[in-house]
Amino acid sequence: MTDHYYTQKPTVKHKAQQVELRLAGRKLDLKTDAGVFSKGGVDFGSRLLIETMTMDSKAKVLDVGCGYGPIGLSAALQCPEGFVTMVDINERAVELAKENAKNNGITNVTVLQSDKLEAVKEQKFTVVLTNPPIRAGKQTVHEIFEQAWDCLLPGGELWVVIQKKQGSPSALAKMEELFTEAEEVTKDKGYRILKAIK
Repeated sequence: MTDHYYTQKPTVKHKAQQVELRLAGRKLDLKTDAGVFSKGGVDFGSRLLIETMTMDSKAKVLDVGCGYGPIGLSAALQCPEGFVTMVDINERAVELAKENAKNNGITNVTVLQSDKLEAVKEQKFTVVLTNPPIRAGKQTVHEIFEQAWDCLLPGGELWVVIQKKQGSPSALAKMEELFTEAEEVTKDKGYRILKAIK
């Protein structure tokens, strides 16, 4: 079986590389590797989410499917008095995210290996961010939305990036079903940024 980026233990041979990124006006030096999502650099969808998302400087944030960390680390810089928890099922991604936080001097984060939100289901957050694992299937993506609702405080926000062709209409419908409010905030090159409020 071929490894996917949502594989728990990637077996594909390591091929580490450094990517320098300017995200939301801040420079991050990130290490990537084979067997993780978007290993060649931050994908357009994640960039769009980073450029669009807004949060309070004291936010308590959860990044679901963090990969090597671009979204969660950007969030940590955006909320210096807050805290970001980053989760991913992929142990290689988790190690990279930890290393990238350390190498960029970002201390208000913790990174955990977790199947969806399993490892944090007892915690509460003000913001959940996700570039969901579309290839894992619609059911998995919708489970992430359901678990995000459970983990959010009242008034908390779920931010999602998803391509129209990969199911943004059904994702928005699911968010409308679960949350008090849900809307498409922006779109670019087929990507949609969706935001829901509990």
